[in-house]
Amino acid sequence: MAGYLEDLTGPQAAESLAGATVLVPIGAVEQHGPHLPLSVDHVIAAEVANAVIGRLGDDVNVWALPCLPFSKSNEHAWSSGTMWLSMTTMHAVLDDLGRCAAHAGVERIVFLNAHGGNTTMLNTACRELRLAHGLLTFVVHPFVPPAYAPANPAAGASVELGMGIHGGLDETSIMLHLRPHLVAMDRAVRNVPEYLAKNDHVKFGGSVAFGWLSNDFGTDGHIGDPTGATALRGAELFDQAVTFICDQLREIVDFGFQP
Repeated sequence: MAGYLEDLTGPQAAESLAGATVLVPIGAVEQHGPHLPLSVDHVIAAEVANAVIGRLGDDVNVWALPCLPFSKSNEHAWSSGTMWLSMTTMHAVLDDLGRCAAHAGVERIVFLNAHGGNTTMLNTACRELRLAHGLLTFVVHPFVPPAYAPANPAAGASVELGMGIHGGLDETSIMLHLRPHLVAMDRAVRNVPEYLAKNDHVKFGGSVAFGWLSNDFGTDGHIGDPTGATALRGAELFDQAVTFICDQLREIVDFGFQP
């Protein structure tokens, strides 16, 4: 069955976690421009995880941990309120969680990541936890982070030119769906680095990775165009994300390496 690990008693955990899959939602506390709260990423991670657990029902053995609200967010370290863990600390936290899961007999650990800045580090952590603890390890995202996804040829026709990576149209729409009272649409402004869209390789989703901080693209801190965001769009995106991750988890729980 699917449920919440923290709701189990010790004896129930000993029985339920043997051979199980543990789902670890990961968010962040970081600036998201002048129109969104610091909580965006961990709200999305937690709400998607809750919806996934509710939708999976009894047909899969998945147990969700409480959302980890802090992560590697130092691309936003310049902004007051951003609370971030160093890479060393973040790796140590993930390793400790993996050790505890393996000790309980868990076979698979899935990181449900709602902060794009964690992506590369989580991919590395998956291999480290596989080696250290023998777990089958996975990373899933409510939405594929645009900065790490292959560039979409059709993105040039969009209002964000494929650059809506942080506090843009989609994240703002989802927050209008999940926490409308925390969104200040009167402060939403367009901030799209159009010069990047002209590049063939050095751009978000391009073939060349590059280091960046969110204030490299202006003092507002967000990157994208939130001005057209709607709660309806957010509800549709949220439902699509939950459906997608449920499908992923059903495949994950049956996955194993074959000799």
